[in-house]
Amino acid sequence: MDPITVMLIDDHRVVRQGLRDFLELQDDIEIVGEAASGEEGVALAREVLPDVVLMDLVMPGIDGVETTRRLKAASPSTRVIVLTSFADDNKVFPAIKAGAISYLLKDVSPEDLAHAIRAAQRNEAVLHPEVAARLMQEFSTPRPNEAPVEQLTPRELEVLRLIARGKSNKEIADTLIVSEKTVKTHVSNILSKLHLADRTQAAIYALRQRLVPME
Repeated sequence: MDPITVMLIDDHRVVRQGLRDFLELQDDIEIVGEAASGEEGVALAREVLPDVVLMDLVMPGIDGVETTRRLKAASPSTRVIVLTSFADDNKVFPAIKAGAISYLLKDVSPEDLAHAIRAAQRNEAVLHPEVAARLMQEFSTPRPNEAPVEQLTPRELEVLRLIARGKSNKEIADTLIVSEKTVKTHVSNILSKLHLADRTQAAIYALRQRLVPME
């Protein structure tokens, strides 16, 4: 199996070196580049197309939120994990909206960071407990201007519930006894109908609409 390719974007060299030193010890993870600014990171990501990016939020020039937005446009298949010292609402929500799949604080253990990278490769979100609590508080009440769930077909609704439970496309396909291609089509339709950017936002929508229990 090919290793998970990872790129580091952080303006602190010592942080990048620490991340590299640990991650290079993992047999299934390969560091394919690092950048000290958002602009440099987007340009490099366009070249190397990493599976996962570890993204700092506070950097000179464009910040991590804007970098995430530009990077996702340049390399849609790349999963962005925010790795920052801040869990403020004005950083958490814009980062998730910009396309970050996971949000971790820099006090995360090395083992949990490696787990989050592997989870991101499977399109699964990992959130720091403090961040998860903020998201649940923010998204626990339905918003009056949200696209109504009634726009979805019964099958799309099933898929949305499974996304919210953290299931990958393969796991959804196995559960519903359909092909992965069919699942991808359903996911695309769900995001389009509900005006959502990615699976993370779809999961949050499902929680807010109480389509799955908030565990």
